[in-house]
Amino acid sequence: MSCPTLHLHALHWSPHGAPRPLLDNIDLHVGPGEFVGLIGPNGSGKTSLLRCAYRFSRPDAGQVRLEGEDIWQRTPRWAAQRIAVMLQEFPEDFGLSVRDVVAMGRTPHQGWFDGDADTALIDTTLDRLGLLPRALDAFTCLSGGEKQRVLLARALVQQPRLLILDEPTNHLDPRFQLALLQQLRGTGLSLLASFHDLNLAAAFCDRLYVLDAGRVVAHGTPQQVLTEQCLAEVFGVRALVDCHPLAPHPRITWISPA
Repeated sequence: MSCPTLHLHALHWSPHGAPRPLLDNIDLHVGPGEFVGLIGPNGSGKTSLLRCAYRFSRPDAGQVRLEGEDIWQRTPRWAAQRIAVMLQEFPEDFGLSVRDVVAMGRTPHQGWFDGDADTALIDTTLDRLGLLPRALDAFTCLSGGEKQRVLLARALVQQPRLLILDEPTNHLDPRFQLALLQQLRGTGLSLLASFHDLNLAAAFCDRLYVLDAGRVVAHGTPQQVLTEQCLAEVFGVRALVDCHPLAPHPRITWISPA
């Protein structure tokens, strides 16, 4: 078996002074080119896990390894050259254009490429995502879906091995949700993302990890994980789970309490 892109092993983390860990004995891996989703109720530890994975929060115990290397034994720049992150909130743009925001993705590599190579990479990425005509527009004037595409372009010009996303479809309408996730799948990168919408996670992820109270309580393919019993136990809500009529993945219908 080839080395996984990302491997979290026996991970524990808690904020300073907390009475119990928010992440407890987490084991998780993301293979090369694999799209892995994190699901679980609010407060289950999804964002905390992602922060450990992209070298924002240092774990109290355990390891975060990227292609076999302990990321906390390497420099922040080393990690930034290999891991890109898309968060829920849009950054402050400070009057930046679309091109300016995308160019920020080259920061970890400054000194490796000349200006012409960077410009060509930025233009190619903007064109690939249909953003080249908006390159000189102000980032602040874009719609939510367009801003997400700009942030994806910024991540892609970073040329990472791994892309980490915290609720990538948050605030997007269905059209842009589907378009963004299809674009993510088309990158060929290793992907780790948190989801609230379980039907989107079922449709686009290769494997899922279910978190509850800081622990992994289930993991596997969407078919293995998204069962009526698991959803009832973790989310406390009854659901009907059947096969999507047009695709080979589960479909979830939540059942309102009587």
